[in-house]
Amino acid sequence: MFITLVFAAVLSATHPVPDAAPDCSVDREALLALPVEAFDQDMQGGWRPLGEQEGCHLAAAELIADYRRVNQPAGRNLLTWHEAQMRANVGQSTAAIALMRQSLQEEGDATGWNAYVEGSIAFLQGDRAGLDEAHAVLAATPPPSGIEVKDGKFNITGPDGNEIAISWPANLDILEAFARCFDKDYLHAYGSQACRYPGKGDGGD
Repeated sequence: MFITLVFAAVLSATHPVPDAAPDCSVDREALLALPVEAFDQDMQGGWRPLGEQEGCHLAAAELIADYRRVNQPAGRNLLTWHEAQMRANVGQSTAAIALMRQSLQEEGDATGWNAYVEGSIAFLQGDRAGLDEAHAVLAATPPPSGIEVKDGKFNITGPDGNEIAISWPANLDILEAFARCFDKDYLHAYGSQACRYPGKGDGGD
């Protein structure tokens, strides 16, 4: 579960801002028939290509919602969280917050996940104090036993078998982006290079 939660942000690429109405059509029947791992964690398949397409975030949210309703996957997964992100991208903050709250872990939190979720909710609510508090909690989260952090990073094996270097605490950079771009909407604060990686720049705002 630790690796899955870490991937929640790492595998979510930045989202460009749409310019024109796109074609968001997909083979819905085929996608709904996929196993949950293929639907959610395959970077080239499942809902993700739709979610990465400009202007298709709402369509991706509805696809994820349909998958959850039709398949009712057992056990912990990140479908609820990813639907929340897609809805936040299109300004459906109330629905996104409700879904994010469902993603909180009740059995304990060794990864700082709950602080990340609470910080995301605070951003959507325009609660700067809440965001700052969540950031402080996440920043102080020690790595779980068995995770070796060197120079602020640790390695995990991705779905393709390749190692990925990830900053610790995971998702702290996202809360920092929310603080940096607190006056922006979720789509820009989360997905804009200027918010996530200041100084590198991509011409975005």
